[in-house]
Amino acid sequence: MQEAIKMVSHKPVGHSRWDGTFTKKVAETARNFHQTIPGYAPTPLADLKGLAGTLGIGALYVKDESYRFGLNAFKGLGGSFCIANYLARKLGLAIEDVTFATLQEPAVHEKIKNLCFVTATDGNHGRGIAWTAHCLGVKSRVFMPKGSSLERLHNIQALGSDACITEYNYDDTVRHATKVAEENGWPLVQDTAWPGYETIPSWIMQGYTTMALEAVESLPEAPTHVFLQAGVGAMSGAVAGFLADYYGDNKPVITIVEPNKADCIFHTAAANDGKLHNVTGDLHTIMAGLACGEPCTIGWEELDAHAEHFASVPDWVAAKGMRILANPVEGDDRVISGESGAATTGFVCELLQNESLDLLRAQLGLTKESRILCISTEGDTDRANYRRIVWDGAWSSD
Repeated sequence: MQEAIKMVSHKPVGHSRWDGTFTKKVAETARNFHQTIPGYAPTPLADLKGLAGTLGIGALYVKDESYRFGLNAFKGLGGSFCIANYLARKLGLAIEDVTFATLQEPAVHEKIKNLCFVTATDGNHGRGIAWTAHCLGVKSRVFMPKGSSLERLHNIQALGSDACITEYNYDDTVRHATKVAEENGWPLVQDTAWPGYETIPSWIMQGYTTMALEAVESLPEAPTHVFLQAGVGAMSGAVAGFLADYYGDNKPVITIVEPNKADCIFHTAAANDGKLHNVTGDLHTIMAGLACGEPCTIGWEELDAHAEHFASVPDWVAAKGMRILANPVEGDDRVISGESGAATTGFVCELLQNESLDLLRAQLGLTKESRILCISTEGDTDRANYRRIVWDGAWSSD
């Protein structure tokens, strides 16, 4: 018997202490910087007309981040913008005046050459940090949680990073990376936030808004619903804040999707008591990029302000999304989407195909006129596992 989907609805408070942090103007600043990186191009927005017709809705769009900077995932946006902000502050420059070429100038390199950027990652964020550091000729040290994909590790090491897999889960790996950074006086560039550590994560989150700005500018009309996956909630929080600013009173309904073995945002929303709620243990899920048990403070505050629904889904939902996107309806583009990338599309398809979920569908207000946006945040970053799921139909994380 398949594990069940759970969902809780939530009345957004409409504001947070981060108001002004994830605006259209900020997104334009981030994109202006990203446009100076060689190889920048907006990633494709797949208009899945055939699938939308099959599902009985007006439109389904999937932003395909597998094309981002040759990194096969969106995380390079946050890592590069964060490091640019960190170096701009170190050099006494305004971020608006910084280009990628500026950071590669010999005089600048002389000032930054001894830096080592430290982070913890399941793979995609660490690869983005390692890639940025490599391009700038500085060092990086990357720690990955136990059970991490060797392919993802080797991709990071290929960029010259001192990377390894630890014996800890994701959240304890973050703590280990923090300790190493502090002991050596190195900058920690982590894509989650906690009290006392929020400036650098906010820069990373701002970097993600480039992706959101590209998406809304590519849409033929505003979406009625947006589905965002969450690990710690950094990407989803940044995009939710951006959408609220961009669309104002016409903001789409925002639904957050998490793996049921690592659903800290879901538990925080369900408790609705003003506190963050962690999930502990090994966090076994095929959605490695979402296997996080402790919410990002900034991310949760933005989701509390702007998201209406929170879903906790089993691994088979992500696996379904991967197979559907890999085997498109005639006329639709094929999207190579990894386990974390396909979670939202899988959830949307299950909602619209499964009659037993009529109540959840009604809660979300999905109708034949609905226009849905999902973001495939990664491609096949673990190709062996991708084939195991898509070819063989094996989706268990055990």
